[in-house]
Amino acid sequence: MSFLDKVIERRDAVKAEMDAVLEAVAKENRTDLTAEETEKVEALVAESRTLDDKIEKLTAQAAADKKAEEARKSVASVATPSVTTVTREARTYTSESGNSFIMDAYNAQFKSDYSAQERLARHQREEEIERRDVGTSAFAGLVIPQYLVDLAAPLARAGRPYADFGTTKHTLPQAGMTLNISRGTTGSSAAAQDPQNNGVSETDMDDTLLTIDVITVAGQQDVSRQAIERGSGIDAFVVADLIRAWQTKLDSLLITGGGSSGEPTGLRSAGGNAVTFTSTAPTVALLYPKLADSIQKIQTNAFVNPTHWLMHPRRLAFFLAAVDGQNRPLVVPAAGGPMNAVGTGTGVAGYGNSGYQMLGLPIITDANIGTTYGTGTNQDEIYCITAGENHLWEQPGSPFALRYDATGAGSLTIKTVVYGYAAYTAGRYPKANSIISGTGLTAPTF
Repeated sequence: MSFLDKVIERRDAVKAEMDAVLEAVAKENRTDLTAEETEKVEALVAESRTLDDKIEKLTAQAAADKKAEEARKSVASVATPSVTTVTREARTYTSESGNSFIMDAYNAQFKSDYSAQERLARHQREEEIERRDVGTSAFAGLVIPQYLVDLAAPLARAGRPYADFGTTKHTLPQAGMTLNISRGTTGSSAAAQDPQNNGVSETDMDDTLLTIDVITVAGQQDVSRQAIERGSGIDAFVVADLIRAWQTKLDSLLITGGGSSGEPTGLRSAGGNAVTFTSTAPTVALLYPKLADSIQKIQTNAFVNPTHWLMHPRRLAFFLAAVDGQNRPLVVPAAGGPMNAVGTGTGVAGYGNSGYQMLGLPIITDANIGTTYGTGTNQDEIYCITAGENHLWEQPGSPFALRYDATGAGSLTIKTVVYGYAAYTAGRYPKANSIISGTGLTAPTF
């Protein structure tokens, strides 16, 4: 089975999963999906779109390959030389290939190395076809090899749980530094008609412009020429660390950005519903009603259903450590058949998509949430969020660019820069999110 066949097979499986969910809803004569069903359908839709793009590109490439093969056979029938056909070729840059991405980038720019330039060009074509919707072959726009991006995952950075699980993702437009969304400020009206044939209710609609800035997140690292020319494993140490820093900073800005100095207006600054938890001896029993209050405020003020809890890992641990009067845990694995539990989960809490839920909403843990809030600088916050109203635009493949600037030629220093563009807003319906804060969210003790 070819790679294209496998992609098509997965696309069919995704459609079957989606149809099964929707058929179950129709069979139960429901008009709305549950939060869990909505999350699953949205994930399947996103995956199907990605698979559709991949199928389109692979199909186009297969057609081009077929034409090239026909032309090759036509020439071969005249010249009759022996022909070797390559049926499968490894990618240019992998952890086993022996080719160094950074070394080739350096040699291509500073030494005009033709072989390095050729490998980089080939790598760009591979990324355009197989990985990302990126067509640039300019040096300043080099796409970082996927195996280097993957290396970032297990290393010690807070990462981007909120960006990955708590937002609705879009592709950033190719040009422009702002995005504009119309927000209604005055809506239409309706009223009972009295008497008949009299004029019906009419109110002129009005709107205002929500302007979203495109932000630049970047990091740089100075590396000695000796390390580039004579070192080994530079790709993993330099690029992967810069990628981790980039992803973590982006996620942090989506939560804490103040809307100025190049930062987006983050979740905290967007104007969500405020819920205050005041306590000098906080317990889960005291905090639990605030969770319910957060949900009802979203439903009351934005008329939507929230989708997730977003909290620091220490706050989830606070829930997991709580016990009742008989020292029984209040949050337990669902497989244990819990009764009157505050929350349930799959077992060991995971970072990011934790596997736990409370009041029917999945819990996302994110260490980018601040822990120095409040007058005592020791408080964190809990966010009740609606992922469908928190929008993140990213440039495909970001952070996709790597460039070198010989700013330290006199000291044999090479500068490596990783950067990317993004835009974010929770401002379409700010009240679709709630923020729980207060003295009851000081650092828990265990």
